[in-house]
Amino acid sequence: MCTQIHTHTHPLWSRWNQQHENLEKLNMQAILDATASQGEPIQVLLVTHGKIPVLVEELIAVEMWKQKVFPVLCRLEDFKPLNTFPIYMVVHHEASIINLLETVFFHKEVCESAEDTVLDLVDYCHRKLTLLVARSGDSGPPEDDESRYSTPMQELQKQAELMEFEIALKALSVLRYITDCVDSLSLSTLSRMLSTHNLPCLLVELLEHSPWSRREGGKLQQFEGSRWQTVAPSEQQKLSKLDGQVWIALYNLLLSPETRARYCLTSFAKGQLLKLRAFLTDTLLDQLPNLADLQSFLTQLALAEPQPPKKDLILEQIPEIWERLERENRGKWQAIAKYQLRHVFSPSEQDLRLQARRWAETYRLDVLEAVAPERPRCAYCSAEASKRCSRCQNEWYCCR
Repeated sequence: MCTQIHTHTHPLWSRWNQQHENLEKLNMQAILDATASQGEPIQVLLVTHGKIPVLVEELIAVEMWKQKVFPVLCRLEDFKPLNTFPIYMVVHHEASIINLLETVFFHKEVCESAEDTVLDLVDYCHRKLTLLVARSGDSGPPEDDESRYSTPMQELQKQAELMEFEIALKALSVLRYITDCVDSLSLSTLSRMLSTHNLPCLLVELLEHSPWSRREGGKLQQFEGSRWQTVAPSEQQKLSKLDGQVWIALYNLLLSPETRARYCLTSFAKGQLLKLRAFLTDTLLDQLPNLADLQSFLTQLALAEPQPPKKDLILEQIPEIWERLERENRGKWQAIAKYQLRHVFSPSEQDLRLQARRWAETYRLDVLEAVAPERPRCAYCSAEASKRCSRCQNEWYCCR
């Protein structure tokens, strides 16, 4: 895979495009394998061929492209493409990679095979979770208000913003799977998680704000399956998947022997962590019984004296991918955007037709239905729905 920002250009565009299609196929196959409990051969192949570090570097490369090049393209007054699909492919590339990593990182050997790039992945997840906390005052991703987007590029910016929210939620799951491996992580990675980023306190903030939940019209909604879904009253006490990921990550970071010996419980950390006691209800403990150990830990913490700040490791490994890509391309973002405008993102009609045909082959309807995360839910009662609205084609219902 290409991992340099400037390689999203002709003549390497064709090769990158093929690799993106291959990534999408890997995504679909990985989900099919996990759903069918077939031993997940995709995960085994990625580990065997050493592709996890490649995926992590590609993930960070496209993240940087979205931050440094995509905004320049959006600001160029002379760039008014009739079709934004080639740009959308690059924007969507990050979502494709993090989705694949979320699927395979459930297995500890995948995390271990990331080697030194796990440091870069921890930093990536921290950036995404920080964005989630920062936007917690909003009610999640923006709604589809088409009147606000008059040009194709404005519409693409809206899609990118919606996608960013979903990417951050998947990064949360990846981070939780990394915390499952604290017993095999390097000291530098543990220091990065506990000291540099203070992830336990960040996770407390996520629980407090719960950006994946909101109230609309007096009804509780949760973001699941790439959309907001109304939660039936009988289901509102049920722990959501994302809340569960936060609790498990907190459990791993606070109670594992490897982390307890290294996490400095300062006055600030103590104050933040003790906020968790309000969330540890009997209903929650019934669903995650292991949290009783966390409850006992918090009881002891309330009586303990805060610790003075600890010094970080004198010799500490640091993430390299982001810094290297930024150094190699510093001062070139405007030139990269203009070059890509001319050579990549202004395809001919013939090129677009060819690409559309290839994508139709990649996204076969039977495969897409098989990898759907769950059956659609009724827009009114949240029960499983089998009928789709004939007019809008978006809403589902369980009866006429």
